[in-house]
Amino acid sequence: MRRIRLVTVAMLTAVIMTSACGKGDTVDSGSPIGPDQPATPPASASPGPGPELVQPKGGTVDPRKVPWTRATPAGDGVMISWSSGVEPCYTLDRVDVKESDTEVTVTLWEGTTDPEAACILIAVEKETFVKLAKPLAGREVVDGAK
Repeated sequence: MRRIRLVTVAMLTAVIMTSACGKGDTVDSGSPIGPDQPATPPASASPGPGPELVQPKGGTVDPRKVPWTRATPAGDGVMISWSSGVEPCYTLDRVDVKESDTEVTVTLWEGTTDPEAACILIAVEKETFVKLAKPLAGREVVDGAK
C-alpha cells in the first residue's frame, strides 16, 4: 500500500510539473524585441513535440548574451533555436535585431526573474520567432552573441 502511494505521489508531481511548464507565445520583431510585442508565428511553428516556444519577458536580472544554434526561415521572419536552462533561472529577456542589405544579426539576451531560485542543471531546447522588417531574401543570419 505504501509503495502504491509513493508511485501515485510521484506521478501526480510529474503531471503538475509538466503542466506548469507550458509553452510560451512567440514574438514579433523590432529592435529590440520585448515582451509587449507578441506575434503569430507561421503555421509550421505550431506547438508540439520539439523545442519550447518562448517570447521575451523583459525585466530580468543581469541579462547576458546567449549564443543560438540555428536560424530557420519561417514566413515573414526566422525561428531562432538555442539550448538553455529552465525558468526562472534562464528567461529570455529580449532579442536585438539589426538588419542590413546583406545580413540580419540576431542577439538573444537571457537573465533570471528570481535571483533567489534554486536552479537545476537541465538542458531545454528553446526557440523564438523573430519577424523581420523585410524578407530574408538570401541575407545571412548572424549570431550577435559570438
